[in-house]
Amino acid sequence: MKFQIKHECRGRIRVQMAQSRMTMEQADLLEAWLQTLPYVERAVVHERTRCAVIEYGGDRGVILDALKRFSYQNKALGKLAPIHSTRALTRTYEEKLVGMVAFKALRTLFFPAPLRAVYTVFRSIPYLFRAARCLRCRRLQVEVLDGISVGLSMIRREFDTAGSVMFLLGLGELLEEWTHKKSVDDLARSMSLNIDRVWLKTAGGEVLTPLHRIQAGDQLAVRMGSMIPLDGTIIEGEVMVNQASLTGESIPVAKRPGSSVYAGTVVEEGECVLTVTQHSGQGRYDKIVAMIEESERFKSAAESQAAHWADKLVPYTLAGSALVYLLTRNVTRAMSVLMVDFSCALKLSMPLAVLSAMGEASRFHATVKGGKYLEAMAQADTIVFDKTGTLTHASPVVAQVIPFGGKAESEMLRLAACLEEHFPHSMANAVVQAAKERGLSHEELHSQVEYLVAHGIVSTVCGERVVIGSAHFVFEDEGCTIPPGEWERFESLPRQYSHLYLATGGVLAAVICISDPLRAEAADALNALRGLGVKKLVMLTGDSERTAAAIAAQVGVDEYRAEVLPEDKADFVQAERALDRTVVMIGDGINDSPALSAADVGIAICDGAAIAREIADITIAADDLFELVKLRALSQRLMRRIHSNYRFVIGFNGSLIALGALGVLAPATSAMLHNLSTLGISLRSMTHLLPPKKPRPEVSPAEGS
Repeated sequence: MKFQIKHECRGRIRVQMAQSRMTMEQADLLEAWLQTLPYVERAVVHERTRCAVIEYGGDRGVILDALKRFSYQNKALGKLAPIHSTRALTRTYEEKLVGMVAFKALRTLFFPAPLRAVYTVFRSIPYLFRAARCLRCRRLQVEVLDGISVGLSMIRREFDTAGSVMFLLGLGELLEEWTHKKSVDDLARSMSLNIDRVWLKTAGGEVLTPLHRIQAGDQLAVRMGSMIPLDGTIIEGEVMVNQASLTGESIPVAKRPGSSVYAGTVVEEGECVLTVTQHSGQGRYDKIVAMIEESERFKSAAESQAAHWADKLVPYTLAGSALVYLLTRNVTRAMSVLMVDFSCALKLSMPLAVLSAMGEASRFHATVKGGKYLEAMAQADTIVFDKTGTLTHASPVVAQVIPFGGKAESEMLRLAACLEEHFPHSMANAVVQAAKERGLSHEELHSQVEYLVAHGIVSTVCGERVVIGSAHFVFEDEGCTIPPGEWERFESLPRQYSHLYLATGGVLAAVICISDPLRAEAADALNALRGLGVKKLVMLTGDSERTAAAIAAQVGVDEYRAEVLPEDKADFVQAERALDRTVVMIGDGINDSPALSAADVGIAICDGAAIAREIADITIAADDLFELVKLRALSQRLMRRIHSNYRFVIGFNGSLIALGALGVLAPATSAMLHNLSTLGISLRSMTHLLPPKKPRPEVSPAEGS
């Protein structure tokens, strides 16, 4: 592809594509492709100007060379294009906004007064109708004030005043609708499925297959803890499915052969085979959008309070206007009061502030499922961390495989990977990856696989019982033994690693040593959280006391618990909440799910178990714990903004009412100032809460082709 560098500074470059026109589909594809390049931190493509703005952190030459080789005709890139894009939505509302402002200017400059009056009367019909409908239903809401204001202005033959009021109301409604739809769309896309591969049932067994190759009619195997990737019908097996993300049901639902299951729900117990009925992601996406738009359970207390007070204040505004008229017998002063109300600004600014904050969170890869979770995050005084995959590195690695009983090291790793690949967890992923790196492919030799949460996996291979898991599970629950003469070797296992124990036929066959390094930023991130007001930081882990103590000392938590089971984590969280603490729980595995549900805010690492992501109220990316710090700062700034909005609305609008009652402000001026202030506070609510990146010094532009 040919292009020209239009502007460049250190770490940022803007290039213009050498094409006469860029479609929205091409812009989406180019943007998605740019974000896959090495060193690219962020990329935005503007289809109207055919420009791409690229922020990077490495060698610009690599990016420019790749851009030269890019082609829209490359079919392999087709899967990068997003199924759902906000580009068309943004263009629609931009055109509506420009059209509204341009038509207002055209009317004001070129329409004669009689024609403007006729247009104003025609435009007032919806406002008068909504006011009449509210009165007929015995509801005093903001629509009544709007209708009375517009109606009285026209009765007094002040058509320009009525027109200005309706223009500002319409502008505010358009901006609210735009922001709301964009925020909902951003949130829905981030909550949509993030599944790359699935287990396809074939005549030769189960095959790990890319999701985009699955068609309607294919059969998929789904096991406990996994997300159902596509809508389908169960043909084999019985499962308990968590459908909270789609229906709000907190209790898992039993699904049997013949039952329908939906993309995005999670299997909590059992395993099944389903026939795919819908191979598109549209069904899941539409359900999420409907859930976000219709469900009131995600509203924060601040939003609910704003909506409550907005409607409660309408009668007082009407009463104030009537009182001014009774005292002054001046219709103009009464109308000046009527033109001002508190409800409009409260109803607009609070939801916009929350939705905008949720959208801003998505920019640093945090998905927030409702405003109330941001509010709870701001108020949290206790944060509880699961260790593995949260405080430690998200991708632990196999450091060593120690065989026992004369077994071959490679065969034991192959067998372990065969079992572990069905149940995604950070340690399981490490085993599977180690086998892959060593070129150890395997056939599906095992029969029924059973996963016991926080313990291990049981299966049968070639008629022999095989177990893999913790020492407690393998030696105490399963009663496995150490081969004769190898006790000393067992006692000398490296203590700096976590251990997975593999046993066949009741005898230890291998110990897999897992290196789970502490995240480099963990200690600094926890100190930053303390600086933001978090009083208590706790680590919970199923590891041994020795391992837990070492990690706790390095990361600097206030308290830790070792050798805990899933129910122990949930009990700890509930005990903290019983002490009137606001608790945030962060985890990534199936065994963290009960604690995530029990906390005021459950936060899951996005590449952890599907059920953890599904149950969690917030998900964050796996690559940096400082995203949690950003989320805390964002939440606190959101609450400060909401309280600031309250103070401004009450103070400014109260001043307008007082000035109107004293006759200082005319009705048209009151209406203009009120609507402009409402629009201004709404626009302010839509601005970013966190500061932008610092600008980089410029260097001279250059050209490329």
